[in-house]
Amino acid sequence: METDGIATPFGRRAMTLGMLASQAIVKAIPPEASIDKWKLYRWLCEARPKLRVSDRALSVLNALMSFYPKTELAAGDSMVVFPSNMQLSLRTHGMAETTLRRHLAALVDAGLLMRRDSPNGKRYVRRDREGEIGEAFGFSLAPLLARAGEIEQLAAAVTAERLLLLQLRERITLVRRDIVKLIETALEDGLAGDWMQFEAEYRVQILALPRIATPEILTAVLSALEALRTQILKCMEEQIILHNTAGYPDQTERHKQNSKPDSTSDLEPRFESKQDGKAEFQPGPVAMADAAAGIETGNSVGTGKSLDREMARRPVPPLGAGPEPQKPYPLPLVLQACPEIIPFGPGGTISGWRDLMTAAVVVRSMLAISPSAYENACAVLGPENAATVIACILERSGHINSAGGYLRDLTRRAERGEFTLGPMLMALARANGAPAKRAG
Repeated sequence: METDGIATPFGRRAMTLGMLASQAIVKAIPPEASIDKWKLYRWLCEARPKLRVSDRALSVLNALMSFYPKTELAAGDSMVVFPSNMQLSLRTHGMAETTLRRHLAALVDAGLLMRRDSPNGKRYVRRDREGEIGEAFGFSLAPLLARAGEIEQLAAAVTAERLLLLQLRERITLVRRDIVKLIETALEDGLAGDWMQFEAEYRVQILALPRIATPEILTAVLSALEALRTQILKCMEEQIILHNTAGYPDQTERHKQNSKPDSTSDLEPRFESKQDGKAEFQPGPVAMADAAAGIETGNSVGTGKSLDREMARRPVPPLGAGPEPQKPYPLPLVLQACPEIIPFGPGGTISGWRDLMTAAVVVRSMLAISPSAYENACAVLGPENAATVIACILERSGHINSAGGYLRDLTRRAERGEFTLGPMLMALARANGAPAKRAG
């Protein structure tokens, strides 16, 4: 075994303390030590991040180990390999000689190889008459055998860290899915709560994730996301419990729309049939009062042209005509998701649902949506939700070819129970980011 004396480098290469340490470790190898070289190489590949060597350097080491004739590295054998740079280049798929030298130096600095330079710096071997190796000059693989136990432990540590990272990423993915689904459900069902603030906190935590994360970073992010999920669940569970206990006769329940076809509302206009079979528009008291106010102030109110009268064209759906209109979403949420509609309100502001519906009529005309399409949407979705859909279409008008066709498609889907406003509003709120300026 080549453990006698000191091996100093040839030429201008300086002797380092690291080289002395590697030679001291080699001298301490137990006589009975041995290890399968390819098993050891697999450990090296696992422990590469800890050893701080590149994959190209490991490919050079693989080529060097392939020149060792035996499968096992044993303490009693000479573990010096002496291929030329040309042979090494062939076994490393044509690697350039300068690149080979750089990676060989990196392996020596990492303590995985040890140089045994000849007097003239060449790599060669002297054999006896029986052909056995007497003395060899090249690279010794003895440091690999000396550090086999350390390399195995490093490989096990890297494997455990990789599994921990995988588990943390899986848990973060599950918590992220829970938070997104819970916020969407709360918005769709109209639950009270600062859901946009929850969404903002969620995005802050997600943006804090680096491209290459450590277990410590992922653990902190996971704890923050789990705490946020607990807050959301607590907020939702409190409202669910209150909702389920609401059954007393003196408690005010959700407003039910009157679906009798012959009933009239004081706030809604109506259509009356004449003898010729044509329907004549009859404005309700509110619309008549608005028209009278317009006459008193000198403003002309054209037949069928007034904003209030156009909003009021929605006929009352007959019994069994379709699903009950969805509950309107909070107006501040609508304005936050669709700020583009605010300037179209009366006086350039929107302070209530009536202002939003007035603005929706103006936008409907601007987007070339037919009155029949808007009236049908009001009948199916309700006037508030129809105005909300118009605001959403205005927000995405640059991506919609036919606003009228899109509105009719959403209305048909709502009739079949396949469309709700929650996801659309949430997506627009995320896209707009900052809360919209609210009037009033």
